[in-house]
Amino acid sequence: MGATRNDLPDNTRKAMIALLNARLADAIDLRLSIKQAHWNVKGPNFIALHELFDQIQARVDTFVDDIAERAVTLAGVAEGTAQVAVKSSTLTPYPVNLTDEKEHLKAVADRIAAFGKNVRAAIDASDEAGDKDTADLFTGVSRQMDKDLWFIEAHL
Repeated sequence: MGATRNDLPDNTRKAMIALLNARLADAIDLRLSIKQAHWNVKGPNFIALHELFDQIQARVDTFVDDIAERAVTLAGVAEGTAQVAVKSSTLTPYPVNLTDEKEHLKAVADRIAAFGKNVRAAIDASDEAGDKDTADLFTGVSRQMDKDLWFIEAHL
């Protein structure tokens, strides 16, 4: 961990950097899973789902950046390579052979729900550690993921 004038205690910053990197791996995995759905979805609602998946993926991409930058802000290192994401993500691997729109919707919904659950736990952990800013970051992510899950589930 690098030096900083940030007044959060070192042990808090270390714990938050680890937490941020754990959720970063999940967010990178989620982003790529949604892109997989975007590229391969087929069915009567193709264009609507193709565009919806792209919009959600763009929002997740913003969260990837925000989570990574928060880890660096706390004098840590953002661990955002594909290799780290594969090794560290807690999300179920996305099936690469799906094409049916309903199957993609279910797969994306499952992963957004799992990510949302992990993010809500991160809100609590950040708050308990005394890092209100990281808790606030995760709160924003959680709020949007709940909304995106609603968008996906509306098609089911």
